[in-house]
Amino acid sequence: MKKEYNIVGLDCGHCALTLEKYLEKVEGVKSCNINFSTSKLFLEIEDENSKGIIKDIFATAKQVNPSVKITEDAESKSEINVYDIILYICGIMLGLIVIFCTLHPVLYWTMLILSAILMGYKTYIKAVWQLRHLKLNENTLVTLSVVGAIAVGEQMEGLMVIALYTIGKMLEAKAVRYSRKSISSLISSQPEYAILLKDGKETKVKPEVVLIGEQIIVKPGEKIALDGKVVDGSASVDKRHLTGETAPILIHKGDFIESGSIVLDSPIVIEVTSEYKDSTVSKILNLVSNASSKKSKTETIISRFASWYTMGVMIAAVITFGITWLVLKDINIAVYRGLIFLVVSCPCAFAISVPLSYFSGIGRCSRDGILVKGSNYLDTVAKLDYMCFDKTGTLTTGEFAVKGVKLYKGIDKDTFFSVVVAGEKLSLHPIAKAICAFYEKDVEDKVEDFKELPGRGISYTLGTDKYEIGRSDFKKGETAVEVKRNGKKIGVIVLADKIKSGNVDMVYKLKSLGIKSMMLTGDKKSVAKSVASKLGLEEYQAELLPEDKFQILQEMKDSGKTIGYVGDGINDAPALTLSDVGISMGIMGSAATIESSDIVIADDKVSKIPKLISIAKYTKKIVLENIVFSAVTKLAFLVLGAIGITGMLLAVFADVGVTLLAILNSLRVLNCHRD
Repeated sequence: MKKEYNIVGLDCGHCALTLEKYLEKVEGVKSCNINFSTSKLFLEIEDENSKGIIKDIFATAKQVNPSVKITEDAESKSEINVYDIILYICGIMLGLIVIFCTLHPVLYWTMLILSAILMGYKTYIKAVWQLRHLKLNENTLVTLSVVGAIAVGEQMEGLMVIALYTIGKMLEAKAVRYSRKSISSLISSQPEYAILLKDGKETKVKPEVVLIGEQIIVKPGEKIALDGKVVDGSASVDKRHLTGETAPILIHKGDFIESGSIVLDSPIVIEVTSEYKDSTVSKILNLVSNASSKKSKTETIISRFASWYTMGVMIAAVITFGITWLVLKDINIAVYRGLIFLVVSCPCAFAISVPLSYFSGIGRCSRDGILVKGSNYLDTVAKLDYMCFDKTGTLTTGEFAVKGVKLYKGIDKDTFFSVVVAGEKLSLHPIAKAICAFYEKDVEDKVEDFKELPGRGISYTLGTDKYEIGRSDFKKGETAVEVKRNGKKIGVIVLADKIKSGNVDMVYKLKSLGIKSMMLTGDKKSVAKSVASKLGLEEYQAELLPEDKFQILQEMKDSGKTIGYVGDGINDAPALTLSDVGISMGIMGSAATIESSDIVIADDKVSKIPKLISIAKYTKKIVLENIVFSAVTKLAFLVLGAIGITGMLLAVFADVGVTLLAILNSLRVLNCHRD
């Protein structure tokens, strides 16, 4: 049995990874996957006692992360918790009163403890629950540091630690929320429906309620919602978001047509041959679900570092306590130095500077219209080996453009285009629109007997002449349109899919960054070869189905490569999900691709990818600088403090100085101007 839930309250990718590991251990759970970028929980559980298993899953989630809420409500949103902000502000105010005012001892300690609790209660709860599961991370160390600082009389240090740590996590969460909000608005603007045709009446319904054997009507410009057989009409359909083919194809009565295709020129009636759950679109989405469980689970540098650092600090504190006790034979001094060790080793600099670095990196990307769903994806982008691209709508515009024209019978170019545009302006076909856009002149000639022949072109009469315009076969990756007057050819217009502006330069920049590029497309080999040549791509594969792209990426990952994938069609959703980092288009992208990707380019400008990679690498560099600088400085003072050379005051001063320098270093990411 497969189940899907929404999760509210996950703060970071590391939290999602930790929760996933514990849920996998629940008895009766066959597989578990948490997609942090979409806040989705995918489960496969045993059919027997499913209610009991779900209950155990909910209970385990609460134990591992008390702030997490699992719900079936599709409208559930992870918004800013106003109460947490109010409590944090109250904690700050109480802390300032404690530090700067003279109070009665009872009132002093009451307000001090209350201040620390209000600012970091979630951190303490997580630390306690994780200790129950023998799990140590930054929550544990922060909690011990706060308690230790207060115990040895450094109340200001203790309050500063939790204040900075909490605000750091809030800033990082804010960046992620901003990206998710922008992404949600993109998805919600793409409705899905079917028009059910029954007893001559048309009713707009959800695809899920349409039964096998019922008929739906699909009008020009609409998406086919369910697989079926054409029972009335013929039309050109656009399958580029489904298969990657640039040129529309013609379907007639009796032809089978997959869901996800878009009807271009005339209405057709389709008899549904499979339920929505078995349709082509649904199968692709199921492939996405399976890909989620195979996606590599990445952690940020600080998450990996914190686990080792926390364990190391706790062991070192115990050793310091033990050696001091053995040498000095004084239990009080031994406890004091052990606690000093914890206080000085507090990850204050890490706690604020690292989340702030990621916040700055995600914010810097957002400023350029690149929406990053989590800090762990920035880390992964910084270490990519391959960037794989879909073709149509990603590397190319997915729209035709006139490349050239060949004229016959002595006709001049202006006269030729004026008679062609007179007819083409009445058509909604992409080729007709491209020809009209190329001529850029108003044509007032009125045609008669205009007919649109689905899949073949158009015919019309202008004056005493009859014109026929129809598409010929592909040649060298291009489309040729023949124009006939009174049955004789007078010209040929050559069209091709346009390369997106800046993409040639993008491929060059990726090479300079040490990242290899590959094109994976469902379009014909001749078209793929032509586009690859124009872009300077050395590697490409064509005529691929969604499962073919999936398999190619899986093989690349199995060979140890870190893979990024960029696409816009629903056929790209499985590849986007499987790749280490999936990047989708915000305008051209389908709802499935936007949701299954990790990063969204809001304006579809793929040429921004080198900038994304540069920002990610710069962010990672800053994070590493902060970790190394803070760790080395702390280590020096830890050694000096352990042997009694430096006292608490100097150690705390050094810690505060390191923290401020690390914060200033983190803010450099916001001003990253690298391309």
